[in-house]
Amino acid sequence: MCGIAGIVEAEKPVSFQLVQSMCGALAHRGPDDAGTWFSPDRRVGLGHRRLAIIDLSPLGHQPMSSDDGQITIVFNGEIYNFQEVRAELQARGNSFRSASDTEVVIAAYRTWGPACLDRLVGMFALAIWDDSKRRLFVTRDRAGEKPLFYLHKNGRFAFASELKAILVDPNIPRSINREALDDYLAYGYVSGSLCIFDGFAKLPPGHWLTYEPDLDRLQISRYWDLPIRAADTARSDLQELTSDLEFLMTQSVRCQLIADVPIGIMLSGGLDSSLVAAAAVRSSGRAVRTFNVAFPGYPSFDESRHARRVADYLGSNHTELVAEPGSGEFLPSLIRQYDEPIADNSVLPTYLVSRAIRKECAVALGGDGGDELFGGYIHHPWLLKIAQLRKFGLHRLGLEALAAKSIPLGIQGRNAIMGLLSRNEPHTALTRLLDPIARSRLTGRPMSAAPELRRAGLETVCGGIDAICAAEFRSYLPDDILVKVDRASMLTSLEVRAPLLDHRIVEFAFGRLPGRFKVQDARRKIILRALAQRWLPPDFDSHRKQGFSIPLHEWFQGPWRPLVDDLIATGSPLFERRFLARLLSRLRSTERGSRRLFQLMMIEMWRREYRASVPE
Repeated sequence: MCGIAGIVEAEKPVSFQLVQSMCGALAHRGPDDAGTWFSPDRRVGLGHRRLAIIDLSPLGHQPMSSDDGQITIVFNGEIYNFQEVRAELQARGNSFRSASDTEVVIAAYRTWGPACLDRLVGMFALAIWDDSKRRLFVTRDRAGEKPLFYLHKNGRFAFASELKAILVDPNIPRSINREALDDYLAYGYVSGSLCIFDGFAKLPPGHWLTYEPDLDRLQISRYWDLPIRAADTARSDLQELTSDLEFLMTQSVRCQLIADVPIGIMLSGGLDSSLVAAAAVRSSGRAVRTFNVAFPGYPSFDESRHARRVADYLGSNHTELVAEPGSGEFLPSLIRQYDEPIADNSVLPTYLVSRAIRKECAVALGGDGGDELFGGYIHHPWLLKIAQLRKFGLHRLGLEALAAKSIPLGIQGRNAIMGLLSRNEPHTALTRLLDPIARSRLTGRPMSAAPELRRAGLETVCGGIDAICAAEFRSYLPDDILVKVDRASMLTSLEVRAPLLDHRIVEFAFGRLPGRFKVQDARRKIILRALAQRWLPPDFDSHRKQGFSIPLHEWFQGPWRPLVDDLIATGSPLFERRFLARLLSRLRSTERGSRRLFQLMMIEMWRREYRASVPE
């Protein structure tokens, strides 16, 4: 894992100092090595911070150039099948001077151009300067495990793994994007290509872009998308499909256990991470390291006993970390690390477990992706019911306004009910936090969900479980879950891999697996539970859904109470003060309001940390 950054200028030389400062802002992503490269005309500058995982020798130093100097790359991520691609390229006459996957990517690009991405299995964000074409090629992996921000303005194209690297330029304004703010208030994250600051963007997963400075021209293309399942799956057999998934998972974990440094596993005790741990033991044939976060005194949030049970059954070398709330003094560093505001409170345990693993290992495997691929969220059966009820025209009854007034904020299911009733905005059913009416009252201006999520939501609520999972794979997974994991782990210089997001497993889940083997009635993750019967203890409770969560309500009533008191007392220029104070007081009084309380606290702490200006 690494950090990458760069600038391409259309009309003037690149600043050496600026590229070096961008690299410095990414030092946590790559503490082992640093490098910069500038084109002879100084119109292109690339920077890299290295976390050495494959080929620890100086031969893996980046930026890396081809022998003739025509191709120069900065690469963040891992190519798990690089040895296979390397052998194919050697058969074509290519030779290699290192054992790194980066050199393989250079040769693959020279041989096949952008089509080389079809051959790569892995997680990555990379940039290649092709001097023969006078063109920068930038791309991101299929699921969006590795981040890529960019800014194209006034004849300059700047990019980086993290937003803070581009923001080292003091001349760049920090004005909040209103649409992105609306997105955050609705969903708890900033979705798609949107960025919290005006003028910036994120390259979507499964896309590549090219920038030609001589023309100051930027073009973006999609190279991968979710497959559409064939219609002839009605007679598919669950046990046969479970065997197929068993093979794919074993193959994926085996590939992702390849590293020249020690590897651990994030074990929450839930279904997904337990299956990854089991696959690791089966693939390696030896004991593996597993890690968990415990919350003593909060039994409803403490999954440590379940993780210990799985670890004992698998024979892993298990480490348990005790989480303490403190006074919230760690929140500013986490907020600074996340670039954009994020309302996922599991950022804390993810950071704590990453920090614990990093003391022993440089790489960890996690269970992310299982819920989005195989229908694991508690709301999935609800959304299926909504889809069925909408077919009977219940939304035409015009009760959404009455529901908005009569169902208080904080009541579980409010958004789902309003999405069911709404004539025009069924996507409200996907809104995890504040609905449009609440957001308008809070900000004092009309607010509605971003067009990208509106389209995804409409497709979802009117479709089946595949449409629901596809919407979450395209938005919630890359823009919340994977952001959370990447930034928290990279803050500790730990590389986290997600075997379930191997694109061959993704294509199996969406291209071959019938929806009835994901969710049926109240049952979720049906095929993963079938696999658990083969791999996990007979008494394993596969129906629990906890993951890395924290006791928010208890902490807000205790050590974090001053944080909320400060927000009530000082307010925020983002929100109407009187409505904010009433809302905060109401939310802090109930356990169900804790997530929204955390959301509002995080956006204001983020605004202060980043000195962001309020949109007009």
